Amino acid sequence: MKAIILSGGLGTRLKPFTEVIPKPLLPIGEKAVLEIQIEHLKKHGFLEIFLATNYKSQYIENFFGDGSKYGVKLYISKEEKPLGTAGPVKLLKEQLAEPFLVMNGDILTLLDYSDLYKFACSKESLLTIGTKEIITPFQFGNIFIEGDYVSGIEEKPDFRTTILAGIYIFKPEILDLIPDSTYYGMDTLIKTMIEQKLPITHYPIKEYWLDIGKIDDYEKAQEIYKERFE
Repeated sequence: MKAIILSGGLGTRLKPFTEVIPKPLLPIGEKAVLEIQIEHLKKHGFLEIFLATNYKSQYIENFFGDGSKYGVKLYISKEEKPLGTAGPVKLLKEQLAEPFLVMNGDILTLLDYSDLYKFACSKESLLTIGTKEIITPFQFGNIFIEGDYVSGIEEKPDFRTTILAGIYIFKPEILDLIPDSTYYGMDTLIKTMIEQKLPITHYPIKEYWLDIGKIDDYEKAQEIYKERFE
């Protein structure tokens, strides 16, 4: 099975760390973010992995080589100009004849990728998106009113939001929807499919998941590394 890790982000929210090295090479515990992702993908049968790069691409190429030390085949696909989150995938069209996984390069998760892949392949849709329910406690009680009177109270309710988790399974035909050499995001792709009434399936991620795009989240990742990823 094949996977693409989107590794070309500028990491602006993680400055000053990313002024020195690209975000995917930031250390979490004893390993770089990308190393943790690659090893977890390999565990679930993804043995051909493409690193879609831009910013400081040479650092990533020098660090990983051909992937042999991880037991996988690694390929670098460098965009010559920023192409968003879906645009870089189109560059690899000739190498993608079967369903494949795409994920952001700033995610730590214990997701069973093979289960996600099997689920996506069983559905009649070109795109399956991983989703995660985020529960945020609210610090105030919620009061319900009718006219001048109080009709109810809900003590410090939790806000529940289902988010796009940055992990996808594409079927090759979806690449025809992505324009060549154009900045094109995953959100635009999803909106286009909805407008064209093309089905999109979602896979709820129950396992641990963390986006490390901000300083606070990066510090949190350091704290949980030994507990969950070492």
